[in-house]
Amino acid sequence: MSIVVPVHPESAGRAEPVLPQLSDIAFGGDYYPEQWPEHRWPEDVALMREAGVNLVNLGIFAWALLEPTPGIYDFGWLDRVIDLLHEAGIAVDLATPTAAPPPWFFHQNPAARIVDRDGRVLGAGGRQAFCPNSPAYRQAATAITERLATHYAGHPAITMWHVHNEYGGANTHCYCETSAAAFRTWLRRRYGRLDDLNEAWGTVFWGQLYSDWAEIEPPYAAPMAVNPAHQLDFFRFSSDAHLDNFLAERNIVHRLTPGVPVTTNFMINNCKWIDYRRWATEVDVVANDHYLYADRRDGHIELAMSADLTRSVAGGRGWMLMEHSTSAVNWQPRNVAKRPGELRRNSLSHLARGAESALFFQWRASRFGGEKFHSAMVPHGGTRTRVWREVCELGEELARLEELRGTRVVADVGAVWDWASWWALELEWRPSVDLSYLERVGAFYEATWRGHLTTDFVDPEGDLSQYGTLLVPSLYLTTVEAAENLAAFVRNGGTLVVSYFSGIVDQFDTVHPGGHPGALRDVLGLTVEEFLPLRSEDRVSLDNGVIGDVWAEHVVLDGAETVRQYVDGPAAGGPAVTRHHYGKGVAWYISTRLAARDLSAVLREAGLPPVLRYGGLSDDVEVVRRLGPEYEYLVAINHGDLDARLPGDGDELLTGAPAAGQLVVPAGGVRVLRSPRRRM
Repeated sequence: MSIVVPVHPESAGRAEPVLPQLSDIAFGGDYYPEQWPEHRWPEDVALMREAGVNLVNLGIFAWALLEPTPGIYDFGWLDRVIDLLHEAGIAVDLATPTAAPPPWFFHQNPAARIVDRDGRVLGAGGRQAFCPNSPAYRQAATAITERLATHYAGHPAITMWHVHNEYGGANTHCYCETSAAAFRTWLRRRYGRLDDLNEAWGTVFWGQLYSDWAEIEPPYAAPMAVNPAHQLDFFRFSSDAHLDNFLAERNIVHRLTPGVPVTTNFMINNCKWIDYRRWATEVDVVANDHYLYADRRDGHIELAMSADLTRSVAGGRGWMLMEHSTSAVNWQPRNVAKRPGELRRNSLSHLARGAESALFFQWRASRFGGEKFHSAMVPHGGTRTRVWREVCELGEELARLEELRGTRVVADVGAVWDWASWWALELEWRPSVDLSYLERVGAFYEATWRGHLTTDFVDPEGDLSQYGTLLVPSLYLTTVEAAENLAAFVRNGGTLVVSYFSGIVDQFDTVHPGGHPGALRDVLGLTVEEFLPLRSEDRVSLDNGVIGDVWAEHVVLDGAETVRQYVDGPAAGGPAVTRHHYGKGVAWYISTRLAARDLSAVLREAGLPPVLRYGGLSDDVEVVRRLGPEYEYLVAINHGDLDARLPGDGDELLTGAPAAGQLVVPAGGVRVLRSPRRRM
């Protein structure tokens, strides 16, 4: 059976990102002048100059103003804004406004509305309300893009193009008849023959065999669980549908404004349903939006994980932080405000981990609409507020850190991240409702973060050769190619650490033959005879005193050795943590859910690279290294309540003070140490 993965001939995967041509780190955010009377615009521009803003995103939701009636365009107001910004030396990242079609579009094209899995037609009263497979939407979106690109081609203020906004959003999938037909076309390209689709999907189960392509529907809500292979392909199709829309607009902009970089803003670990690794080679520079989970007291760790994942998807190169918040985020359950200094720490953490911009949603807080309680660079209280003062201070500090641009982040460890495995793990009828992709990845990441290690996230089928240690927190769906790649990594001398319920199924959600953990059985040197998911209140103890929950397994050794045993629970006396020497390397397996701090102990036993130079440093201090041609940089961010001290010599860039043997990072503070690069 031959599976075809669509390739876009227009794609131009670049060896290096094409970043905006700015003299400093990009600083600014989304600007919506259309929400304010025109006499306010000069005041906004003056405040931007005061804050050090050098880039704004314009036009993101302005379709209804730019094309007030079908085919009638009005760019005059936008011309005036862009000229005003250009005269002030502020560059423009011009958006195509296609994330929010105007009311006239839906009035004329009711079939372009999204239909959800239950068959309900969703309203058009917000953004992202269109079916991504609608020909009417594609025609209207490409028409406004063509007009914009033609009109602004050659304008010196346009430094970058920002296609659409947050593809997918809350409505990634559409189940309308148009989408159903497009899905069948996508499946024909992928499988070629209906017999091959039936084999891949295992449709003989429950008598679901298809005899005609027309019989295939989207995976609508059904009385019982829907075929998981069917659902996985629909998720792939939906991600590709949005990508096709992006490419249609991107190609127009490339043609009409050659040399101007084009991107769109990802939501890298918040939007589950877009396979950003497939998208990354299609943008000129990777850009990401990130909003702190305000309920989490350790949200800065999740922030760091998002930044590391964005850098990894960007191939280790510079990327853009397109949106984040100065303080509260209104669409979360609790609109928790950032505390003094948190805006600075958050922004510089992104910068430390590869971002070459610090852009916010939004410039000025809105007085109306759904996000009027969302923070902004200019709050409702104006320039007398703490947030405004911190924004201005950040602008000054970013100017001092310009030399970080173009340097590369040093990663200490690799961790596997795979979107299809995330989708598959969390479908219906898994052995436990407590299985969570982000929870396991987050726990492993926290263990490395608290150990002052920097993580790259890698494709399980990609190049792993630069890593000595590779973590596999969750890889339920493991292709044969990925399994062989991981095995080769260990054979060649690597240390692999695998968590439970990995290696179980292939890309069609079909169980690998021969017993669990299927594709990873040989490299791990064991068989999982039975999954032993735990009741919600149950716990299991290991012989080193740590406690597991959610999951246990009946592990049978086949070459591996026991490192830790279960003391109690359904697997009492059996292996809980194992080690298998395989080729020149070693593979570890953890068969229960351990909290991050207990994982740290196992990872140390497995030989996770210790950062000895930071011995004794509190685990709430974030440490990242970046390398340039002549200098290396140590970015230290103290999220704790006590001053921290690190060994180091060089010049501290934020204060201008030299460090001789010791760098002091005050509680809640940030320091960036520059030292001559050591030659290996």
